[in-house]
Amino acid sequence: MTVIEWARPGDEGEILTVQRAAYVSEAQLYGDPFIPPLVESAAQVRAAVETGTVLVARERARIVGAVRGRVSDAACLVGRLVVAPDMQGGGIGGALLAALHEEVAAPVFDLFTGHLSEAGLRLYRRLGYREAGRERMSDHLTLVHMRRERPAGS
Repeated sequence: MTVIEWARPGDEGEILTVQRAAYVSEAQLYGDPFIPPLVESAAQVRAAVETGTVLVARERARIVGAVRGRVSDAACLVGRLVVAPDMQGGGIGGALLAALHEEVAAPVFDLFTGHLSEAGLRLYRRLGYREAGRERMSDHLTLVHMRRERPAGS
């Protein structure tokens, strides 16, 4: 049974391991082994755990997924949604995002992903995110910016 909960001090190493495993396929997709999630340090992940909203999905004692949220200008900036490769496709990513939507009382949630990240784009659309714009970063990467507004009365 998978449990979604706040990350705890000391979780950063396992979060970073899952993050790196999850982002290898993205690095291959875009031909760039130096994408930020792959070069982030344990100290940077620890700082995110200590200062922001970081939720993890635990399967028994193992962290199998994580997501971050940071409120800025009344919007929650969603980042680093990751699921261990052997657990992908089982609903953990959607459960993490839904939990983040519940935990953070922001009127809007913003995120971005690469234009070739079809599984992520499908997930975000299914959870109510709409494309807000595109930003060409290089010949091989265009960022798709997405936004989800909190339904009225929730």
